[in-house]
Amino acid sequence: MTQQVPSTEPELAGVRNFRDVGGLPTVDGRRVRQGVLFRSGHLAHATGEDAAFLSGLGLHTIFDFRNAADQKLEGPDVELPGVRNVNLPLSDPADGAEFWRMVRDGDLDQLRAILSDGKGADRMIASYRTIIRNRTAEHSHVLHALAEDSVPVLMHCAAGKDRAGLSIAVTLLALGVEREAIVEDYLKSNAKHRRYKVYRSSSHASAYSPEVMELLSPLFDARAEYLTAAFDTIEETWGGVDPYLEKGLKLAPETRELLRERLLD
Repeated sequence: MTQQVPSTEPELAGVRNFRDVGGLPTVDGRRVRQGVLFRSGHLAHATGEDAAFLSGLGLHTIFDFRNAADQKLEGPDVELPGVRNVNLPLSDPADGAEFWRMVRDGDLDQLRAILSDGKGADRMIASYRTIIRNRTAEHSHVLHALAEDSVPVLMHCAAGKDRAGLSIAVTLLALGVEREAIVEDYLKSNAKHRRYKVYRSSSHASAYSPEVMELLSPLFDARAEYLTAAFDTIEETWGGVDPYLEKGLKLAPETRELLRERLLD
């Protein structure tokens, strides 16, 4: 029997951005069930107490959307007894490798060159659009797995903001959750205790100067415009959520209904 998650958000020492997505409203008056759909940052640094808490959730599956480069940088997830771990990368490890090396190692002039004048936000918007257009097979796999048996489920990437945020958003769209509620949950990743810790190679104070942090902020913020770009891509490419689910993700109406029965009250 699945443990009911406390109403107060747990303080996990080594896992950022953890939360239960339960309680979000659907357009037809239902709500996402508590204790079945969770999201977070990576689990590589989970403490023993964190692992004990996560083990108590009765998880069936953990989807890790990190690529090999992420896992090399942060380490593998801690293993939880009896939980199925599925690594489903939503980005190519070679995609942007030089860009992210510059984010970690670059000096101020280099960061200005790649991030100033809106270039950082533009990159994030393009990334969200690309994932929606090109990762239909991965998102289809997630939704079919949830409809079959893979709940309770935890979805995460590195920060639990972008790749996990999109996968949670796609799941919530399939459940019929109100668009405003999806955006509101997504923006919760901006809370100070949830944010991904920015790591720069240099220990010098200038590596984290106000201008550097301002330049980096588009990469580490959750911004409504990013998720809106993903929604717009669905509309532009498939003509709406229903054809996106049916044609793009091959989600038959009966499978979608089974998904709703598993995840909604």
